[in-house]
Amino acid sequence: MVRVRFAPSPTGHLHIGAARTALYNWLYARHYEGRFILRVEDTDISRSSQEMSEGIIKGLSWLGLDWDEGPVFQSKRLKFYQKKAEELVKRGAAYYCYCTPENRKASGQWQTRCACSSLSKEKIRHYEQQGLKKAVRFKVPGGEVRYKDMIHGTITTRSDNIEDFVLLRRDGLPTYHLSVVSDDIDQKITHVIRGDDHISNTPKQILVYKALGADIPRFAHMSLILGKDRKKLSKRHGETSVLEFRDKGFLPLAVVNFLAQMSWSPGKERIYSMEEMKEKFYLDRRSSGNPIFDLDKLEWLNGQLISQMDEEELLPYVREELKNSGLWVDEFENKQRKWFSRLVGLLKQRNRRITDFTPRARPFLSDDYPMEEEAVSKYLKDERLKLLLPKLIQDFSECGDFTAEKVETIIRKRAEKEGVKAALFIHALRVIVLGMKVSPGIFEVLELIGRRKTIKRVQAYFEMQ
Repeated sequence: MVRVRFAPSPTGHLHIGAARTALYNWLYARHYEGRFILRVEDTDISRSSQEMSEGIIKGLSWLGLDWDEGPVFQSKRLKFYQKKAEELVKRGAAYYCYCTPENRKASGQWQTRCACSSLSKEKIRHYEQQGLKKAVRFKVPGGEVRYKDMIHGTITTRSDNIEDFVLLRRDGLPTYHLSVVSDDIDQKITHVIRGDDHISNTPKQILVYKALGADIPRFAHMSLILGKDRKKLSKRHGETSVLEFRDKGFLPLAVVNFLAQMSWSPGKERIYSMEEMKEKFYLDRRSSGNPIFDLDKLEWLNGQLISQMDEEELLPYVREELKNSGLWVDEFENKQRKWFSRLVGLLKQRNRRITDFTPRARPFLSDDYPMEEEAVSKYLKDERLKLLLPKLIQDFSECGDFTAEKVETIIRKRAEKEGVKAALFIHALRVIVLGMKVSPGIFEVLELIGRRKTIKRVQAYFEMQ
């Protein structure tokens, strides 16, 4: 059975690059009906935090990436790693190192082999009697380490270029190489799918697998996401945390599609369901080049998804957004549900983010809305409006049903009667009633705003002039 893992370090928020790694592992597991394990690598006590761990878990849950086992916290498994280090010493694959970092730095040069690898029993006994703290170092054998990466092909590293690396620090905490291999063996990981920045770690870890007599998993190292400046994506490029994208109005399925399609193409560029992506996912159908983070593409995908979703699907997201802006009332889910559903349907076509609903819905939900200066200057300065708009308002007052079709007929008839273009009324009404230069179709807008509020706003505007 395929068994993969996502193993973030909780020293920061769930980065968009790490989320992509999690997604590819999840898709691989789901495609092959395997298991996806969540492991939190929190042995860096000084930098890890419970808050960051919770944030990572929230981010994965928001994306819809459920796990089959875990979360496993490495900080609760320290004795397990210490036993593994001792096992490697007993096997002759590791040794105790009594050097301090200062000692090694003072030697003036970098050495692949530590002098502690050849200490006599008497010297070791002497150090032990002195109570010197010791680390455990891996004894790198001669030769070379060769493996076939699922993306990059065969990679070879000479052992001469690998130092006798530390497995267990002097304070008893494991290093990355010891903890990750020990857990991968214990959790029966079959495939390790991670970023290119781990390629340099792989030869060391393969040596540890071999020293522990374990099967070596298959490795797949993915290219890293870059900013438009071709440098590794970081905070300087803007939002990089998954939960930041949630707060900025992006939908989880849009973010998942954006991440999936950075290096892998399931087909035509569009929104795919999770089921479609699971079915189509193959690691060998992805490019090895570094993808560029393109916020415009994410916004386009998000806008596509918003326009495709029906109003009931969008309601929970819009409700939360309007609650945050103080515009939500519970009647929108009860007495006014039908009206509110129509409003969401009208507004969604132009929205690229969920946060776009607040400014565009505000004139429908409140009389307190801003007027775009450019729109006022362009469409409300025509002197004819002072004479013609009151006539149009009178037409609205006397008509029967205030529907989009009826409103359009009234506006066009009044324009024809006055010898002006209907656009004169249409643009003016849009600015007065919504405060905007651009909006959905004005006839549908006025029907949803309603006759009473439309008339009231036009009258109020001229009273202020």
